[in-house]
Amino acid sequence: MLVLYNSEIYRIRIRKKQENMFRYLVGHVTLLILLSGSAKADLQSDAVAFAADYTTDAAEVYYNSSLAAWNYQTGITEENLNAMNAENVKSAAFTKMYGEQAKQDFPDTSTLEESEQRQIDSIKILGTANLNEADLNQYNDLTGGMEATYSTATVTMPDGRVLNLDPDLTALMATSRDYNELKYAWKGWYEAAGRPIREDYETFVALSNKASVADGFTDTGEYWRSWYEMNGQLEATVDALWAELQPLYTELHAYVRRKLYEKYGSNYINLKAPIPAHLLGNMWAQQWGNIYDLVEPYSGKTGVDATPAMQSQGYDAMKMFKTSEEFFVSLGLDEMTDEFWANTMFVKPTDRDVVCHASAWDFYNKVDFRIKMCTVVNMEDLITIHHEMGHIQYYQQYKDQPIPFRGGANPGFHEAVGDTLALSVSTPKHLNKIGLLDKVEEDDEADINYLLSQAMDKIAFLPFGLMIDKWRWSVFSGDTPKAKYQDKWDQLRKDLQGITPPVERDGTTDFDPGAKYHVPANTPYIRYFVSFVVQFQFYKSMCDASGHQGPLYKCDFYQSKEAGAKLQKMLELGSSKPWQFAMNEITGSEDMSTLALQEYFDPLTTWLKQKNLDNGDTPGWTDMDWRPMGYKLEDSVVGFLDSYNSSAEDVYFKAVSAEWEYNTNINDQTQAASGVASQEQAQFNAEQAVLAKQYDPLDISDPTNTRLIEKLSVVGTGALPDADLQALTEVNSKMQTKYSTAKACGVGDRPDTECIPLDPDLTSIMATSKNYNELRDAWITWRGASGAMMRDDYNSYIDLENEAAVLNNYHDMGEYWRADYETPDIEEQLEKVWQEMLPLYQELHAYTRRKLYNYYGSEVINLNGPIPAHLLGNMWAQSWLDIYDLVEPYSGKSRPDATPGLQQQGWDAKKMFHVADDFFGDMGLMKCPDEFWSETMFTKPEGREVVCHASAWDFYNRKDFRIKMCTEINQNDFVTIHHELGHIQYFMQYQHLPVTFRDGANPGFHEAVGDTLALSVGTLQHMYKLGLIDEPTNDLESDINYLMSVALDKLAFIPFGYLMDKWRWDVFSGRISKANMNQGWWDYRVKYQGVTPPQSRDETDFDPGAKFHIANNVPYIRYFVSTVVQFQFYESLCKEANHTGDLFKCDFNGTKAAGDKLGAMLRLGSSVTWEDALEQITGSREMTSASLVNYFTPLLDFLKEENKKNNDVVGWPDYSWEPPTNTLSGNGKVLLDNAGSTAKPGSLTIIAFVFFLITRVLLE
Repeated sequence: MLVLYNSEIYRIRIRKKQENMFRYLVGHVTLLILLSGSAKADLQSDAVAFAADYTTDAAEVYYNSSLAAWNYQTGITEENLNAMNAENVKSAAFTKMYGEQAKQDFPDTSTLEESEQRQIDSIKILGTANLNEADLNQYNDLTGGMEATYSTATVTMPDGRVLNLDPDLTALMATSRDYNELKYAWKGWYEAAGRPIREDYETFVALSNKASVADGFTDTGEYWRSWYEMNGQLEATVDALWAELQPLYTELHAYVRRKLYEKYGSNYINLKAPIPAHLLGNMWAQQWGNIYDLVEPYSGKTGVDATPAMQSQGYDAMKMFKTSEEFFVSLGLDEMTDEFWANTMFVKPTDRDVVCHASAWDFYNKVDFRIKMCTVVNMEDLITIHHEMGHIQYYQQYKDQPIPFRGGANPGFHEAVGDTLALSVSTPKHLNKIGLLDKVEEDDEADINYLLSQAMDKIAFLPFGLMIDKWRWSVFSGDTPKAKYQDKWDQLRKDLQGITPPVERDGTTDFDPGAKYHVPANTPYIRYFVSFVVQFQFYKSMCDASGHQGPLYKCDFYQSKEAGAKLQKMLELGSSKPWQFAMNEITGSEDMSTLALQEYFDPLTTWLKQKNLDNGDTPGWTDMDWRPMGYKLEDSVVGFLDSYNSSAEDVYFKAVSAEWEYNTNINDQTQAASGVASQEQAQFNAEQAVLAKQYDPLDISDPTNTRLIEKLSVVGTGALPDADLQALTEVNSKMQTKYSTAKACGVGDRPDTECIPLDPDLTSIMATSKNYNELRDAWITWRGASGAMMRDDYNSYIDLENEAAVLNNYHDMGEYWRADYETPDIEEQLEKVWQEMLPLYQELHAYTRRKLYNYYGSEVINLNGPIPAHLLGNMWAQSWLDIYDLVEPYSGKSRPDATPGLQQQGWDAKKMFHVADDFFGDMGLMKCPDEFWSETMFTKPEGREVVCHASAWDFYNRKDFRIKMCTEINQNDFVTIHHELGHIQYFMQYQHLPVTFRDGANPGFHEAVGDTLALSVGTLQHMYKLGLIDEPTNDLESDINYLMSVALDKLAFIPFGYLMDKWRWDVFSGRISKANMNQGWWDYRVKYQGVTPPQSRDETDFDPGAKFHIANNVPYIRYFVSTVVQFQFYESLCKEANHTGDLFKCDFNGTKAAGDKLGAMLRLGSSVTWEDALEQITGSREMTSASLVNYFTPLLDFLKEENKKNNDVVGWPDYSWEPPTNTLSGNGKVLLDNAGSTAKPGSLTIIAFVFFLITRVLLE
């Protein structure tokens, strides 16, 4: 039942009934008399009268409803809400009454004149007036409540500040550059404004659709689209317009994304992914002008921000409005009315809640027009005032039209008018004219700055303007039910805008659309997209009318009456004609077109394309699943970590298995399979790292989970694009294969056709031969067969590794590797430890050089220079143990070499492994499982190529642990077995931990464990216990012999362990160029080791590649760290064993207390920092050489005495000396094939000599 609310409405209805009845009777009489001609004329006459009555009556009704809505939005109270709802009901009753009457009186309007036809067809649309009283009341309650929720929502920040949207949150989003502050504000607003209305919105949609269906539409979306009179083609049209503009948007997006990457880093910006929505200076990321300072192309140019000038000149809201009015008047358009100035809300009141969202109001009485705005003195609001005053101007120009025609030609036209003028207002030329810009710079850079500032508003807005109603149309049509509200919103934001929420959204609770005013306020939005296109058409037309010459973006038609007249002609039409007619009036074309917009931004488009190309950025966002750090919340972290661990065990098992197959059977098939599995593992790690990086460690309260997330967040090489990852896999595989299959031909007296591998042949020659030339041949031919073959590969490897490092937010791969130590000053710590050990190494070097001099003679040994690298018993001079016989301090004493005993007693590889395993078991540590004994490769197999380099393997299934080794029966390999079993012990001890923690506390710890036990195993007492040497004599000379044997292995290694990665770090960083890699290698070999190549090297060589760890991409500083900390471990375990006396004599075999202490540290894996783990076993958190120096103190005293006695120089001041090459073959003293010295000048550069001088200065 229709309720009568006041006497005026009652009088209107009675009069209408009387008039209708009279017309009905007259009509029937007329029809009986005249069946044509005059009937049509009377129908037209009736329609004219009916439309005129409607306008008269509607003016009062709409005034009252508009006033009630104004009162509510400028004073949000329950009383005002109720009053507004009551007026809405009255308005609906009025609409329904007239609509039903129109349907009854004019069922067919096709014979009416165009004006009356358009008016009456409009009146027939009842909208929500179709609803019954209960539904209408509910509808009004819902819309009023949703708007109230939006308008009163606040966010409480972590510091206790309670912020509303305007001006607080708006200002924060515009000015803050704190990622987490912005995220908190964004999350708080969307939860405060959006979440509460999610349930109401579903009911609202149902009621709105019910009303639209009653008007003959399928849903409200179709009803809204009908306003554009495009026969159902609106969506297709706007999609086509967007397709033309999208390339420009993606170029802008890519450029802005790069600038945000430079500001916030890779944790928060992915250069191939959507941008986090809260970083663009606006709560909805709809316009980006507020972050112009971050993206400005050319700093130092005059800016286009009038805000500073406005503030310094004392602008207030009133002056901003007067400035806007003056612009309209200068075009010959209307001034604002007295009622406008009396009634407008210019600033936010302090005594009440209001709806701050700027809006323009028509009160339908031809004089009362108002703007509601919480004005802030800045350029953005100055532009907004022009926009809103554009609406007012439109109202004033069409005020004399019938009320059905008091609207824009289409809704987008209404939005475009003010913006059209704002394009002129915002030009530097205009701002300069009105005193808000000091000067106008006429240069290309200033123009690009200006155009970018415009694009940050105009172009950035386009996809947002499109997606709001695309989302609502899908909701109204039923394609998007409530369960999918949030998902659909997020998908459109990602697809169209290329943005992603900064925090995870929950489809069951979140309702982000509700955090945008136009959704709870039920204001259609596609009008803004249309506006942003057609305003450039209007602008170009008005510029042409003003006589503007030059680039479109420089046009200011201020004070052009011709431009104003063209605009006025269109405005006066209102919606009395189809919008195509109005468009033609102002532009000369009936079509919406992007050509004017593209012309405006053409210089910027060209610039952006080139800039993105220069930056290597591809427009678009292909990494659609990427999310920024902090996206995930803590409540899901445990589930994620459990899922990762389960999957990782499977993936790692497959990758390790494939790598094992390749290493133990080198062929094309196993190489390919290993490459595939390795790539799959890298991709898995990359995918999981992307997910892990969605958690911010600072948000996670559990420290263990925090550490797991931090470790998992490192993407590694999986960050590379697929093609580059494949290339890296292939280049690594090629280098490994070249190394593992390399053979040296024609070594010594062998013919050139006889080629021998590194293990065991070349290794044996280097260890046992004393023939200078044979050793040199083996040394040179190995490098020619291995390293030189992979130099080009290594160049590619450097580029790909560095690319991966940068993608992981490191400067280069060296920095990435050092991050494993979780110590910012690790380089300084390592250098400090090296300097502590350097005097000990130099004494050993001088002593050894003297012994080699005594054996090989003065022709090839310079007592003031570096030692020829091939004479030290090892292919890389990293261990000198195999020349013990040449340097033995005291002959005739117990020889600390178990090799004869091992061989004479018939030990085989398995026995060596079992005895080593027993050592661990005797300490109460874990023994190797059955799988170890059945799967380990103990010796080099026949009939296939293998990687002989000893290594330990964890298959990540908590039972399968293996060693791969081409075991030889000698003491060196017996010690190596203990080293590798140390890795196995570590694997077994931490197998209970998550996969992420199944690693050493740092990489050096893993290397140190087995070596720590080997220090005990290698004691004379222990070797004697095993029956491998005679009973040692307990005297100083035997002790010195023993310490010398250990020093030739441990001390001799230290500089090599240090320089390997120092060289790689410098290659990765570019300090050593690709063109000088071999030179840089030998600079470091000479500087740190004091060794020199046996013949000159150049850049056709690549001697680093002759070392397994270079070819196989294995970081090496771990071995240096291991050499240091193993002595700290050893000293600590000896204390647990209650050892007294010299440290080097400690054998803790069988000591359970020592085993317990070691096991406790091993079980930690990498779940704690290495300092924590070191403290667990040693009681100290500092890496120090003190234990090592303590261990070797007796030897150091001996070496100093011997070197002093021999008057030997400690060091190698003849830095650039190299040995001659014209040597005669044979053992012992080396002779030259002609008289006199033929030692040639060194090939090392002057830079290398400078390195030496600097080192000497630092040491002094």
